[in-house]
Amino acid sequence: MLIPIFTLKLNHKIKPRAVAVGTFDGVHPCLTAATQTGKVFIHNPHARSRRPAAHRLSQSTQDSDVSLLNINQAVTCLTAGRLGRDAAGDTLLVGSQSSLLAYDVHDNADVFYREATDGANAIVLGMLGDIPAPLAIVGGNCALQGYDYEGNDHFWTVTGDNVRSLALCDFTGDGKNELLVGSEDFDIRVFKEDELLSEMTENETVTSLCHMCGSRFGYALANGTVGAYDRTARCWRIKSKNHAVSIHAFDLNADGVPELITGWSNGKIDARSDRTGEVIFKDNFSSSVAGVVDGDYRLDGQRQLICTSVEGEVRGYLPASQDLRGSLMDSSTEQDLVRELSLRRQSLLLELRSYQENAEGLLGETRGGGVIPANTQLQTALLVRPATEAQKAHVELSIATPNETVIRAVLIFAEGIFEGESHVVHPGTHNLSGCVRVPITPPKDMPVDLHIKAFVGDELSTQLHVFELTRQLPRFSMYDITAESSAAPPSGWATFSINDRPQRVAMWLNQNFLLLEGVDGPDVTFNSLRGGGLLSISMASNGQITLRTDDIDLAGDLVQSLASFLAVEDLSAETDFPGYFEELRNTLTEVDEFHAVHQKLTAAIADHSNSIRSMLVQAEDARLMGDMTTMKKRYRELYDLNRDLINEYKIRSNHHKALLACLKSVNQAIQRAGRLRVGKPKNQVISACRDAIKSNNANALFRIMRAGS
Repeated sequence: MLIPIFTLKLNHKIKPRAVAVGTFDGVHPCLTAATQTGKVFIHNPHARSRRPAAHRLSQSTQDSDVSLLNINQAVTCLTAGRLGRDAAGDTLLVGSQSSLLAYDVHDNADVFYREATDGANAIVLGMLGDIPAPLAIVGGNCALQGYDYEGNDHFWTVTGDNVRSLALCDFTGDGKNELLVGSEDFDIRVFKEDELLSEMTENETVTSLCHMCGSRFGYALANGTVGAYDRTARCWRIKSKNHAVSIHAFDLNADGVPELITGWSNGKIDARSDRTGEVIFKDNFSSSVAGVVDGDYRLDGQRQLICTSVEGEVRGYLPASQDLRGSLMDSSTEQDLVRELSLRRQSLLLELRSYQENAEGLLGETRGGGVIPANTQLQTALLVRPATEAQKAHVELSIATPNETVIRAVLIFAEGIFEGESHVVHPGTHNLSGCVRVPITPPKDMPVDLHIKAFVGDELSTQLHVFELTRQLPRFSMYDITAESSAAPPSGWATFSINDRPQRVAMWLNQNFLLLEGVDGPDVTFNSLRGGGLLSISMASNGQITLRTDDIDLAGDLVQSLASFLAVEDLSAETDFPGYFEELRNTLTEVDEFHAVHQKLTAAIADHSNSIRSMLVQAEDARLMGDMTTMKKRYRELYDLNRDLINEYKIRSNHHKALLACLKSVNQAIQRAGRLRVGKPKNQVISACRDAIKSNNANALFRIMRAGS
């Protein structure tokens, strides 16, 4: 058990997920965190001389080692690091819902200040791809933006939903960093600059990401899940009833490989092996953890793990020394071996007891044992079931045995389909049979592994055999193939050309759709069971594929899936989705109206502020002259004006929320237009759409989304 080597108690409450360590003078590391009152504190125990108050920075009256930075807005994220190549120290970056501030703490001066129209929910600092300068990359309202030391915008792209977490990681192993993005649509996306490399779908909002080593990274979800990926392969994961506030990579046991350190909402700190997820160290705070960072806080050449709580408690942990490394590793190996042998022994004892009870049952010719026929197998089938008066449309999982045995219970584990990820079916003693049917309704189009455990025996069995198997639900399972339909044909379409055989497209259809009988050609029509409407896919003799659907998201998913199956690197497309584009045109009009109203409200508030100053002066003059009647009159006017200001603020706040919703829709529209293309054409569409938005040219935006250029 490692113990803290230093403990601090700061008189400031710390905001969760807003903690960093920065060497602002290039020498002394300082703990930096956001408070819950719109300020950022900088704890510097190394330089005890009082800094004169100037600009934003002031000295705390409660702690002599703490300086306060007045932001005057709710801080949503912060980080510290070397932003300028020639800068002597680190730069502090502070994000809010409407701005980004880069601050030079040592010189007590702004580096740059930028309005963040899309907000700043997460921030990371470092090198990205081939961009020559370090960037401060901000994730906000479905958008990603990177700024250099001078505040110039060097990187911009869109992502599927609001960004909640960011990390830089050499995902491809080429020696250059890629950007990991966790968002509210449950996806972890990997960007090589503005090119989307990969997507990993989880079953909750991705709240934290951190690079561990090589291509391995840790992640945390809003439902209490913590785990690790190596590229696109999940190494391990665990789930807790508490949620992970902060995760950080740090080599705590001196084995040369960083562990995943997790700070939990119940105050627990634990370190887990990067390979297995096993806990190797834990400690507890009396309140929720606010952040986990590391730095050479004692200036002794060794980096310490620094954990903070929301109540301002700080603890520093020193990694194991080289002398202890061997004993710790030997002890860990011994514990692993003993645990593995103990589990194996327990399993063998249970198996032996089961054989003995079955043998006794056979010799005594009594029923109730666990013996079933040797030819018993579990048979499964997946079928598409359209909606009826009795039930909604769904995918039916049928599980059956081929003989007189019955299925007593079925346990299905699947991510993102069932609440809590697992589903148990008990047929009941009066409905026991050899077949169980389970309705499944995937919430969105994604491939899902169904891990099935069926408990099989006869009607009087007290011991059951457990059959385990895995079936994969295809990505587009909620679509029923149809020969003809009375529904109106889709008005939306996307068309593109490929250099491949129709048989390959038919193979893709058979693998990605749930078809009772496989199709031989690429020309098919489906009914959508989730949202209604038709989807038709056709291929001409010249290799031109046409997708017809009114769902632009579905069209994008189909394009990405087909391009991945056929290993197509670059794919351009022409599209038209009249209904969606008309909604987008209305949204753009609303954005212009919101901007106009925002300017009027800002001007009105400025006028009222001037009036307040004038009334205060008049009221105080009247008080000093003993004119109580005039003083009361001015303060009554001030009261009324203050009430008007509060009402105007509420209107402005509601307008701002509505504006953010509209901007999110616009960013998602650009993302959807990009997903209808692959590779360079995709990046060109996103870049051109952004330029059209900047120049307020709606007609050019729609031309680009339709034609791709």
